[in-house]
Amino acid sequence: MNELVSEVLQQILRHRGKVIGTLLGLLLGWMVVEYGILKTLFVVVCLVVGYVVGSRIDREGGSFGRRF
Repeated sequence: MNELVSEVLQQILRHRGKVIGTLLGLLLGWMVVEYGILKTLFVVVCLVVGYVVGSRIDREGGSFGRRF
């Protein structure tokens, strides 16, 4: 049993981009069906803005600085 789990984890790690992309696509599809396209797009825009702001904070040394 441990050998099977180890093999599955190795395959997931080897193809992590595909696994992450598939899970994100599944989540996005579920959100469109459950909440509609406009609410889903709002959440996606919020995620992108949060990612951009977080990247900028990381790049500038972890402080908000004068820009925020």
